[in-house]
Amino acid sequence: MSMLKYKTSGHKGSHDYSKSEEREGKCCVRYKCGLLNTIQDVLRQRLGWVEVKDEGEWDFNWCDVGWIRENFDHSYMEEHVRINHFRNHFELTRKNLMVKNLKRYRKTLERDVGRTEASKCDFFPCTFALPSEYHLFVEEFKRSPGSTWIMKPVAKSQGKGIFLFRKLKDIMDWKKDGTRSEDQKDAAQVESYVAQRYIENPYLINGRKFDLRVYVLVTSYVPLKAWLYRDGFGRFSSTRFSLSSIDDKYMHLTNVAVQKTAPDYDPEKGCKWQMQPLRRYLTAKHGRETVESLFKEMDNIFVCSLQSVQKVIINDKHCFELYGYDILLDQNLKPLTGKEKRVGGYDLMWNDGPVFREDVTLETFGSSCFTANTHLGCVNDREKQLRRLLKPFAGQKRM
Repeated sequence: MSMLKYKTSGHKGSHDYSKSEEREGKCCVRYKCGLLNTIQDVLRQRLGWVEVKDEGEWDFNWCDVGWIRENFDHSYMEEHVRINHFRNHFELTRKNLMVKNLKRYRKTLERDVGRTEASKCDFFPCTFALPSEYHLFVEEFKRSPGSTWIMKPVAKSQGKGIFLFRKLKDIMDWKKDGTRSEDQKDAAQVESYVAQRYIENPYLINGRKFDLRVYVLVTSYVPLKAWLYRDGFGRFSSTRFSLSSIDDKYMHLTNVAVQKTAPDYDPEKGCKWQMQPLRRYLTAKHGRETVESLFKEMDNIFVCSLQSVQKVIINDKHCFELYGYDILLDQNLKPLTGKEKRVGGYDLMWNDGPVFREDVTLETFGSSCFTANTHLGCVNDREKQLRRLLKPFAGQKRM
């Protein structure tokens, strides 16, 4: 996972590292970053990482999706160069495509291996793409009158454009767009949304709704190789949950960008709770076995969602993807949406097959003790792990 390189040619431009620096073992990572946010701040703080401007040669590029669309197919990259998106990354990150791929994958599993295996994909609510599936949505809507649904733009983030509804008249614009004749198609397109059955019984802490933000790093799709980050956090709403008001975004949306605009938002307290204390809270309340089962179900969500797009993602050895999963728990604690197994806080969870912990023996193989190599919400001493990884020598003092 390390990107440290000795005087290697990267992408574009030229460099002026001297041979003496190479002989002395000095190394650095030349990076570009197209975002002016926390990512840029983190990269600037990394020792041995040097920012490259304009057309300078780089080894690592954290770019926006526009750069991928405009430049990827026309760029030559050296063997070691890495970039933070796969060519058609949107197959999993756009809400409508994610649902389409998950539905297709579930049907494939049901056909090939049966309903039991296919049921592992039952971790997302009933969902329809609008306007294309409007008529299917209406049929489902009429089966449960009075239910609450949530509308989400397929290509927006941070809670933008999301709203709840209980009446069909609230979404008539999408029906009109879906029934337009061919000669009207040149008119302005209505934005695509997904309509999803709203989870009316979320798990609450202190009366407030929350979801879990978890990070999964994919370094290859062929074969599939995925790493689960140990840290994460809960994102809490600032208003106590109730279905009596579906228009209060501070009650129903947990996005940090939304909560920061709440009138009573306290920047000192924030609206996050780190994964470790959150997991300890759940364990104290429900017991270790229940919480371990919950986190095992979350592992299943990560793996199944990645497998659903494994055959459609254009794999490239230069690419990786860091996915941010948002997991909502219902009141029954059901979650809904090398040889090194651990590198800097990431645990290898899938390497062309499940990866299990190193303490597995022949006696425990196949038993309930045979557990996956994931440690979400566990102690994460990242600096200690990196020191061990980058300086593995005989007689190294253990810490």
